[in-house]
Amino acid sequence: MMQHFLLVDDNPTFATLLERGFSRRGLRLVWAQDGAAALAWTPAPDGIILDLNLGTESGLQLLPALCRQFPQARIVVLTGYASISTAVSAVKLGATQYLPKPADVDTLIAAFSEPDLPPAPMVGELVAFQPSVRKQSWEYVQFVLQRHGGNISAAARALNMHRRTLQRMLQKKPAAR
Repeated sequence: MMQHFLLVDDNPTFATLLERGFSRRGLRLVWAQDGAAALAWTPAPDGIILDLNLGTESGLQLLPALCRQFPQARIVVLTGYASISTAVSAVKLGATQYLPKPADVDTLIAAFSEPDLPPAPMVGELVAFQPSVRKQSWEYVQFVLQRHGGNISAAARALNMHRRTLQRMLQKKPAAR
């Protein structure tokens, strides 16, 4: 029985490449460019690949609706702007895996067969890895931006910085460590 997967991403080039890669492995991948198209998809997919940045939409806001619409589907969140805060939020909202871009086809397929991510550690538990100040500030900016629904102006006000300064920060690559 052929497995069916749903890709929710606003990038047509990326979607075409993934569709080709999945079909070479005997899997069917269909593409939804936005949340409305994803929620209208039938039949229910076996797995969903969800991008966090869908143009004007947020994948985090779409995630609970996808979980309700397709309760049996495993959801892998894929993002070019990976951070700890978005990973924790995605898992809390129902994602079973969280991968940073770029991710190749084999990595994506493997993510559907891996066990679900463990729940987020409780506050106060020891963490072996301590990120740099630069990484922590990037993650805090992402957290504030998420809290304000992706609204850069509102997040900039909350961070007490100019909107253009925040936009420049967001255009840069996130800190590695």
